[in-house]
Amino acid sequence: MYVVIIGCGTVGSLISDELSRQGHDVVVIDNHEASFDNLSSEFSGFCVLGDPGEIEILKEAKTEKADAVFVTTPKDNLNLMVAQVAKSLFDVPCVVARLSDSKPEEIFSSLGIQTISPPRMAVEEFLKAIKKFRKSQVL
Repeated sequence: MYVVIIGCGTVGSLISDELSRQGHDVVVIDNHEASFDNLSSEFSGFCVLGDPGEIEILKEAKTEKADAVFVTTPKDNLNLMVAQVAKSLFDVPCVVARLSDSKPEEIFSSLGIQTISPPRMAVEEFLKAIKKFRKSQVL
């Protein structure tokens, strides 16, 4: 698969490294050159330096050929804009965006964009842990 990753912070670099390791074609876009240092030395994809909110940068990454775009920046508004452009302008079939604040989740969903919310996922894991603890106390 050809995957474009927006953002090369902790989340973006981990996804990029794993997809690259699995043999996928990966392009990472970030506007801070130092962010690419987060990638492992085994990363075999390409890096595009620039603002992912600019159409020309998305074209440079050949987003129109992407099977998937994963938008991983911590900025919900940027993620919404880039995800919407990937979905509507570049017709990318699989677009997933990181969402820090769950309030705009309905907006993403109405546009056909899947979301992942690390804060929500953390809460779910904490709740699972307390349920597991309670069960162990009963036994």
